[in-house]
Amino acid sequence: MVAAMSTAPDLAGANDALGRVDAVIATAAARLAERGGPDAAQVLAYDLAHAASAAATGRAMLDYGNHGETEARLTCAFVADVIHDLAMRLVGREELWGVKAVELADAAPFVSAFRDPAFLADLAESAGPRHLDDDMELVQDTFRAFADNVVAPHAEHVHRTNGDVPESIISGLAEVGAFGLSVPAEYGGFSEGGDREYLAMVIATEELSRASLGIGGSLITRPEILTRALVKGGTEAQKQHWLPQLASAEVMAAVAVTEPDFGSDVAGLKVTATPADGADGRPGYVINGVKTWCTFAARADVLMLLARTDPDRAAGHRGLSLFVVPKPRGEGHGFAFTQDTTAGAVGRTGKMEGRPIDTIGYRGMHSYEVALEDWWVPADHLVGEDGGLNRGFYLQMEGFENGRLQTAARAVGVMQAAYETALAYAKDRTVFGSPVLGYELTRVKLGRMAALVQAGRQFSYRVATLMANGGGALEASMVKAYVCKAAEWVTREAMQIHGGFGYAEEYAVSRLFVDARVLSIFEGADETLCLKVIARRLAR
Repeated sequence: MVAAMSTAPDLAGANDALGRVDAVIATAAARLAERGGPDAAQVLAYDLAHAASAAATGRAMLDYGNHGETEARLTCAFVADVIHDLAMRLVGREELWGVKAVELADAAPFVSAFRDPAFLADLAESAGPRHLDDDMELVQDTFRAFADNVVAPHAEHVHRTNGDVPESIISGLAEVGAFGLSVPAEYGGFSEGGDREYLAMVIATEELSRASLGIGGSLITRPEILTRALVKGGTEAQKQHWLPQLASAEVMAAVAVTEPDFGSDVAGLKVTATPADGADGRPGYVINGVKTWCTFAARADVLMLLARTDPDRAAGHRGLSLFVVPKPRGEGHGFAFTQDTTAGAVGRTGKMEGRPIDTIGYRGMHSYEVALEDWWVPADHLVGEDGGLNRGFYLQMEGFENGRLQTAARAVGVMQAAYETALAYAKDRTVFGSPVLGYELTRVKLGRMAALVQAGRQFSYRVATLMANGGGALEASMVKAYVCKAAEWVTREAMQIHGGFGYAEEYAVSRLFVDARVLSIFEGADETLCLKVIARRLAR
């Protein structure tokens, strides 16, 4: 067994070290601007965005470190990791950054102390408390109990069989108020505004994702995105109609934004919504085109669909509108619907077909390519009605910024599960006459996991507070970029600690590994967030 490390934490040193990191980032951001910005220097922009995101995470950990000895030790370990990562990005690219790696030399003693294997090994079983108040502890306890008792028993079966989300999970989440966390109280939800709303969502999402990303943590994301759009830009009548149904899960939503030729490049979308009266004479729109990566589209009762209402493609994102598109519930492995002629546009029969996209992980909710042909929706299903025409991009982004924070919380939940299962296995498994946990290499891996998980959690909490106060758009992208990449390392090493059993499907850690891989892809691909959002803001 590795001896305990007596090195005392040094928060002042951590703060000073982060100051040096901030200086390097500021210099590199100026360099990026000189070189023409992120599109002209993509490698610099990408690395700079991740370095800045790690530094922002470190700042969140500094506050956490003030709570006590364990918290301070985790903070120092994480900050040392941030500096090490930045140094590795700099070496060999000093001219590109306009910075020499030697400029971090003054932080070397701090890094040496808190990347020392003995120090990290001593953190293997020290994940640290969350420091939530009583109300938020109740939220955590409620959703952890639900996740353990209702979600977890189904997680492996659904993943291995590529099954559907059990209806008992959906109805159970509705009963505990999961779908109403962001719905204002006056519309049947539980949101009273303020910091609590976003923080409760983050906590609930983490706990559900700890049990299962596919049938737990992701279930509340899509209703959340549509809720945000409606609260921001819906008419009063739309809010009165849709929000209570979303809060109760009477209506479950899917999001239809991405198209086969346009992923994160939303401005280029081709799916059209053209004015057309219905068979009963009501004004409305017919929707034509193909959406892809539409998760949960079969089970959903409505699609939150972004379509082009300005036929001039040159209008870009300014020519898009957001619709709530009702549909029947379908089978999890594909669906095809036609509209009743009483609901369709005159002389046309609406069609909607969903082709499932098989994936290596993130199973249960299923993703689809959805083809729509003359699918008619009433004009009052345009979010904001006349006031929302060609404003869909901005309303969609209102939900997507929150979706990025929620995805970071999902990543934290997956990492927490991976850390817990790796630690439990390391305690129980004996190799060469000793428990796996007794080996330095295992303990160092677990110590780094503990620091990464807590850092991601604390930054998520900070971003929740920022967003509740009307800010946090940049930080939501940062926390998503950093934590989702960290989840890949944590789940990989958790699998590695399991050895051959980690590669066996009978162990949950293999599910966590493949689930984690999607996190840097959806809700804003990592490269797009880094180049188009984070680096662009830094280079201003």
